[in-house]
Amino acid sequence: ERDDFMYNHRSPVPAEDFEIAMRAYEWPRKMIDIMKEATTKANAEHKEFEQQLKKRRKEFGEVLEKYAVEMEQYHNKNEIMKRDQIATEVSELSEQLKAAAEEADYINGQEKMFGWALTKYGNVAKITSTLEPYVTLWTTISQFYDKFAAWMNGPFYKLNPEEVESETNEAFRKLFKSTKYFSGAGGGELRSAPLAVAEEGKHKVQSFLEHLPLINAICNPGLQERHWVALADIVGFEIKRDEVTSLRRLLDHDIASHLQKVSEVSDQASREWSIEKALDKMATDWDGMAFELGPWKETGTFILKGGPVEDAQILLDDHIVKSQAMTSSPFAAPFMDRLGPWEKKLVRFQDIIEQWLKCQSKWLYLEPIFGADEIMKQIPREGQAFRDMDTIWRRIMDRVHTNPLMSEVADTPGLLEELQKCNRSLDIVEKGLNDFLDTKKMAFPRFFFLSNDELLEILSEAKDPLRVQPFVKKCFESVRELIFEAEGEITGLLSIEGEKIPFMDSVNPASSGAVEVWLLEVEGAMKRTLHKVAGESIEAYTKGPRSKWILNWPGQLVLNCSQVFWTREVSLSIETAGAEGLKAYAGKCTEELNKIVNLVRGQLTSLERATCGSLVVVDVHARDVVTDMAERGVNDIRDFNWESQMRYYWEFHDAPPSGVHPQETLVVRMINAEALYGYEYLGNSGRLVITPLTDRCYRTLMGAIHMNLGGAPAGPAGTGKTETTKDLSKALAIQCVVFNCSDGLDYRAMGKFFKGLACSGAWACFDEFNRIELEVLSVVAQQVLTIIRAKAAQLKTFQFEGVEIRLNPTCNTFITMNPGYAGRSELPDNLKALFRDVAMMVPDYAMIAEIMLYSYGYLEARSMARKLVQTYRLCSEQLSSQDHYDYGMRAVMSVLRAAGNLKRSFPMSAEDVLMLRAINDVNLPKFLDQDVPLFNGILSDLFPGVSLPEVDYENIKNAIIEQCKESNLQPLESFITKIIQLYEMIIVRHGLMLVGWSFGMKTCAYRVLAAALTDLNKQGLNDEHATKFYVLNPKSVSMGQLYGQEDAVSKEWTDGILAVLFRNAARDTSPDRKWLIFDGPVDAIWIENMNTVLDDNKKL
Repeated sequence: ERDDFMYNHRSPVPAEDFEIAMRAYEWPRKMIDIMKEATTKANAEHKEFEQQLKKRRKEFGEVLEKYAVEMEQYHNKNEIMKRDQIATEVSELSEQLKAAAEEADYINGQEKMFGWALTKYGNVAKITSTLEPYVTLWTTISQFYDKFAAWMNGPFYKLNPEEVESETNEAFRKLFKSTKYFSGAGGGELRSAPLAVAEEGKHKVQSFLEHLPLINAICNPGLQERHWVALADIVGFEIKRDEVTSLRRLLDHDIASHLQKVSEVSDQASREWSIEKALDKMATDWDGMAFELGPWKETGTFILKGGPVEDAQILLDDHIVKSQAMTSSPFAAPFMDRLGPWEKKLVRFQDIIEQWLKCQSKWLYLEPIFGADEIMKQIPREGQAFRDMDTIWRRIMDRVHTNPLMSEVADTPGLLEELQKCNRSLDIVEKGLNDFLDTKKMAFPRFFFLSNDELLEILSEAKDPLRVQPFVKKCFESVRELIFEAEGEITGLLSIEGEKIPFMDSVNPASSGAVEVWLLEVEGAMKRTLHKVAGESIEAYTKGPRSKWILNWPGQLVLNCSQVFWTREVSLSIETAGAEGLKAYAGKCTEELNKIVNLVRGQLTSLERATCGSLVVVDVHARDVVTDMAERGVNDIRDFNWESQMRYYWEFHDAPPSGVHPQETLVVRMINAEALYGYEYLGNSGRLVITPLTDRCYRTLMGAIHMNLGGAPAGPAGTGKTETTKDLSKALAIQCVVFNCSDGLDYRAMGKFFKGLACSGAWACFDEFNRIELEVLSVVAQQVLTIIRAKAAQLKTFQFEGVEIRLNPTCNTFITMNPGYAGRSELPDNLKALFRDVAMMVPDYAMIAEIMLYSYGYLEARSMARKLVQTYRLCSEQLSSQDHYDYGMRAVMSVLRAAGNLKRSFPMSAEDVLMLRAINDVNLPKFLDQDVPLFNGILSDLFPGVSLPEVDYENIKNAIIEQCKESNLQPLESFITKIIQLYEMIIVRHGLMLVGWSFGMKTCAYRVLAAALTDLNKQGLNDEHATKFYVLNPKSVSMGQLYGQEDAVSKEWTDGILAVLFRNAARDTSPDRKWLIFDGPVDAIWIENMNTVLDDNKKL
């Protein structure tokens, strides 16, 4: 049945296909016959090729014998008359022998293929080497005799002396070698026939060599008509430079007897010619050289670009030196009519360029300033002078733009005088402007801390006070903006944290007009208001519960005024009951502290939470001090343990810093030092945890202030040098300007800074002070000493760098140094003597962590702090050592901030869970794979049985996966984990580093995260913000291009790439995240200037 089915449904095969298949089956049988046939044919061809090779070999042997016979004939040839024929024959034989050598190689190759023994053709090389001297001899003889005839009988003026000399010397060298060879001197056989030819040729060349000095003299290309006249006088006949006058004819006229005098004339001609050539070359060097002009902003005129100007300056320096050297040469007489004017032109052009660049740099600086009507109104005399100069400048630039060729610009009549006139005008204008700015700075000293450009920008916007708003933050540290009413009056201020302070009396900018006047009034209003509010808050303190009082007053005054009552109550306890009284008061302090911690754990606004957090920090220290004094048995108010604390008093004073008539004010005392509270508004910012190290630092710095000296905290990174100085300024309510020093600072910049300090009464904290150059530091010592002496003499005004300025006695200078870095100066002794040193060592991490956690509302703060410190100690001991692992103060602070954020977000969660998550979030991302299990082991030992709940990153993960698809990236689990860790790190730090090998997903990670966060923002999820990022490679540009520099030619300050990006990001008021990414290797050279940006100052 199956067979039937297959037969019925078979596919029939066409007959021709069947035939092909059959033929294919038969092929193997045919192959044997085909192979036999092929073998027979190959054998026959092999024999034929062998026969051909034998025949070729025999013929080649005969040819070689013929060559050998021909070669023998040359031993006896000496017919010098047939030199050309013999030279041709010998050259042909030489070529034939070269071909024979190639034929011998070919025949040997064929023999090798047939497996025969190789025939030796050594006689080819032998014949060739024997023939070589004959080839040299006869070709040299032939060529020299031909040239000799041409040189002697042709027109002499067409001879090239260098060529004649070179060819004659070469012929003599070859013939000398030939005579030596054929004479048998080199150990060979004596050949008399060729030797005679060589000797005759050599004598011929030698006799011609004697004429070379004459040829050099009369064929000199430098000989001019005046020289030919002189030569005619010497030889007694006119030397014609025509086709008939040959060297032979001149020799027949006995010119050789005058050789010495002819050579002298020729030598002089050469030197004169070299001067002429140099002059011509200088002129052609300037051909085509033109100024490059570029349009300048919207001014409608042009400025010089640096490149061609630099080339011109290099050329001018070179040409002026050359021209002066030529002028002093005795051979320059024929060209003095050219040289004199040329040298004058060059010197004048050099002066023009110098004056031009000077003029341009000042014009560039002043043009935008006098473009503002407001400034023109304020300094009309200088404004008019600038306008007059500007007209001349534009006329010059238009003229040069029309014809920029330098050689023609240099000939412009009156150009130098016009530029000199412009520069004289600009000097007057610049001096007037600087005097004007100085009067503004003296009127409102905080302007000293701004750059001139910023100050001019403020002054040019002065007619609209609202336009000055962006600069308020630079004048008043913690003020975000001033509160303007509809009619333009300023009624208060708003801090960066959002705290609002209404002024007790409003400021009207319109009534004063000048920006520096109403800003000074704002400063006065701020201080008077804080003074008044301080008095009111002290009055209100006793009228209700403290926990309510702290929420009703500005954070800054809550801290300081509560200190007044603490001081009062501690003094009272000591006076009434001594140590026992202190013990009882310590109990009251603990009770008050717990009330505030409970407040922190409750529902508070962010402002109230900030106030309470700072108060906890201060109150914990206050309680610890009271407990410590009780244990030490303090019974006397004069006891050092009490005297050495920072104590606040509300006392009567003749001249409080707020400028109000004599009345009660805050006074701060520590040991024998006393300082008046400055009433500078510093916002509702956090306070440092006060450890014994902080206390010691405060005591030293307060002592320094008392003795009119500066303070110099020094120590490793992360020990709180700058922060402690800033915190003391908060405690005394004095403005503190933090400045990151770099090696680019000069004494003028420092002098400007010190003027500002002296006039405003502010403090300056110079960070990394020993990065300044040593020469500058010695001048700085003198500047600081001048201020210290004026303070000690209690002067109202004093002379500083030749200017009379007023002195506000609260001013002071603090410097912080990190002694361990390379490239740091050692401070000069005269500077060291003006500062009191404080050695800042490793802070007490456990104590700081405990108090910070208290302030965030943690009840188990002590236990959590110990676990945190223990974690870092174990990590530093057990984990591998990596450059990017850091277990210092900054790392601890990151964990504490993360813990605070988590406590606010999850107030009801267990505290050990929150702490464990904070430690994990901040540290896990930076550990290498091999360290992660060890780290997890440490945490499981310190937090036994605590398991972390999964964090809900559902939305962000989905957004990341979506972005990976869009970017054609694999959404690997490890990649997503790293992106989420990066996100967690961004939340707790404002500066961070992605570390890893190339192709380690670093760039992709931040790009995908930025895009994912932007997506979440569009979808309205997770309350996220859109993200913008700016990328630059810090190593692809110089330091000047990165941070900013002065142009060497125009002296115009150019902001660096980073400064521009940073400022744009800072001015962008949108809530978007803004990331500045340095995509490139980190090194100490560029990262050092980022110190103050990356620490808590956040300032570039």
